[in-house]
Amino acid sequence: MFSRSKKASRLVLGAAGLGALVALTGIAGPAVAGADVRHAGTHKPTVVLVHGAWADGSSWDKVAAKLQSDGYQVATPPNLLSGVRNDAANLRAYLDTISGPIVLVGHSYGGMVITTAALGDKQVKALVYVDAYLPAKDDTVFSLTSALPGSVFAADPSTVFDQVPIPGANQVANFYVKPSVFGKAFADKSIPAKDVAVLTARQRPLASNALFEPSGEPAWSTIPSWSVIGKQDAVIPPAEQVVMAKRAKAHTLEVNGPHLVMLTAPGVVTGQIESAARATD
Repeated sequence: MFSRSKKASRLVLGAAGLGALVALTGIAGPAVAGADVRHAGTHKPTVVLVHGAWADGSSWDKVAAKLQSDGYQVATPPNLLSGVRNDAANLRAYLDTISGPIVLVGHSYGGMVITTAALGDKQVKALVYVDAYLPAKDDTVFSLTSALPGSVFAADPSTVFDQVPIPGANQVANFYVKPSVFGKAFADKSIPAKDVAVLTARQRPLASNALFEPSGEPAWSTIPSWSVIGKQDAVIPPAEQVVMAKRAKAHTLEVNGPHLVMLTAPGVVTGQIESAARATD
């Protein structure tokens, strides 16, 4: 499904086109020199952090800062939250711009995306799941969540989500988590209320079709995996995460924390990512 297109992607502009782009935008040469430059001079893998639904890349800020201070190149590309297939295709296109080994990390719904995007990608040396779905073939977010005791989202959708129509899309809507539910689902009491309010206001919606799109063959069947499980997770119950992690033969670490465990225990999450990175040597 995802063909390698690195060579093609680097030749799209050509020398003249790149020069015209620089002239048009005023961007200095080094800033558009390509992904190879940003990874030069290091043998450590690049760590790509993929956020989950109702979030953005800032959810990784604490972990990214720790990884960078330890000498890792880090990227937090936006997850479009438009559906598993499309999100995985966009992530795979981004991975194709990176030279060298990659440790691919997903949080929550991001686990669905990395499991599909990494399939067959020889540069991805390790997968890390942080309070995330580790889907098998044909699993969906809905199937992995709806019947789980303890998940805040295993409820009538009208009590959990505010729905906003997507113009031009039939039978598809953007789902926002209701403010009254957001803190209970993602943070419990581990994150100050003022910070939860900001996270709630900043949330990016998940397209409703993403809940029902089945996962394909899982990349974790051929790529070593690690996981971090927050024992107070109210979105993906810890017991279910353990089942999924065992199925994937993931190296698993449990920690006291909510669904947003990378905010409450960034050192632990960073340590697990670096363990995965060292295993790629």
